[in-house]
Amino acid sequence: MKILLIGDSCKDIYHYGKCKRISPEAPVPILKEDYFETKEGMSSNVYENLLSLGVNVTHLKNKEQIEKHRIVDMTYRQQLIRYDVGENNIQPLNLNKLKTGFDIVVVSDYNKGFITYDVAKYICNFYKDVPIFVDTKKKNLKCFKNCYIKINNIEYELLEGINEDCELIVTLGGEGALYNKQIYKTKKVEVYDVCGAGDVFLSALVYKFSKSKDIKSSIHTANKFASYTVTKLGSYVLTQKDIQQLEKEKIKPN
Repeated sequence: MKILLIGDSCKDIYHYGKCKRISPEAPVPILKEDYFETKEGMSSNVYENLLSLGVNVTHLKNKEQIEKHRIVDMTYRQQLIRYDVGENNIQPLNLNKLKTGFDIVVVSDYNKGFITYDVAKYICNFYKDVPIFVDTKKKNLKCFKNCYIKINNIEYELLEGINEDCELIVTLGGEGALYNKQIYKTKKVEVYDVCGAGDVFLSALVYKFSKSKDIKSSIHTANKFASYTVTKLGSYVLTQKDIQQLEKEKIKPN
């Protein structure tokens, strides 16, 4: 299966250290940084996870660099603040880069400007004969047609519109996911960090669907993989060991 992934990309930069005093200038904690690490974020996190899952994927992303900096106190494994840079001048996708020959199209839309409303409409028309999976931060989803659309429960509450030919999957955190008026439950775990969990859900959903063509079993697999990643700190890319272990776990059918 050849999969095309289109989406906004960024660098997730984590600054780790300890807070042992409060600033004399303002009532804010001072972090003494011990080290930092950079990870691929947004659609690039989806890309890395699809690669780990053995998927043949082509990635179209923005050239301009977006950075998300997270300040983390390691004493309590607590994120204190996040600041973002580089989002102001993102150029839309060059539609001439769209090619045929893909079996599934994945849209990871963080609504930073790479996938505008009109670009989303064009993508859906251009690939109208293949399955399209969308994860989007847009409120008005009328630009997407005949797609599987994944949003979280907060985004669902803010939803302004969606086409009737789209099938909606709403992730519910620890409660699982809602699809076609049915809740697909997930395993209860201790949550350390939800950053990137939606990317893993999308990756696993597409991975399983590419093999089974069954959306219900794909949601179960996506639930299982995403639940595992929230037990990790920061954006997480599944390892081969993770995948082998998770594949062995039995899924209780709804």
